[in-house]
Amino acid sequence: MKIERLSPDKIRIFLTFDDLSERGIQKEDMWQEIPKVHELFTDMMDQAYNEVGFDATGPLAVEVFALPAQGMVVIVTRGKYDHHQYTNHSEDEILEDVYEMEVTLEESDTIVYAFNDFEVLIEAAHVLRGNITEAGKLYNYNGKWVLYLEPGDLDEDKHPSLIAVLAEFGESISTTEAVLEEYGKIIIPEDAVQVICHHFARQE
Repeated sequence: MKIERLSPDKIRIFLTFDDLSERGIQKEDMWQEIPKVHELFTDMMDQAYNEVGFDATGPLAVEVFALPAQGMVVIVTRGKYDHHQYTNHSEDEILEDVYEMEVTLEESDTIVYAFNDFEVLIEAAHVLRGNITEAGKLYNYNGKWVLYLEPGDLDEDKHPSLIAVLAEFGESISTTEAVLEEYGKIIIPEDAVQVICHHFARQE
């Protein structure tokens, strides 16, 4: 479980499928009101408070993005509420209100990884080259190099090995193509892995 603070009222949590399976949770369970999901959410909020100081009091909007072969990205946005209305209530009653969440789920088949350093991206591209023949777009976004892969361009059987390589060199992000197009800059519009390998040699 990895937690990142996006703003004073918003955090992003990355859950691997191992995080879910350890708790006996299936991907489809994430938007159901069942005890083990509630317990997972409580653990996430505790960890968010301890790691980044995110106080999960008040109504919360929760967006869940399912990513292929990687896990899930959970975006939690804190709303506002009147502290005074809880002064005469017990802590248990407050917690029930605190965890009234509005949960939405989106599933994406795209594989999107960000790299801080272009040299690291070159290394990753050369490792990926054997598995990817013609695929990938490269963007520059938020000061990072973002490799965007469409599932239709990839052999599904190779997804786990691709993810293993990408996860070793880069960081999975939930940024959509629309956001990358609007706020980022397209560097290589197609066959990004092959183009990088063709123009840049691996560092020895």
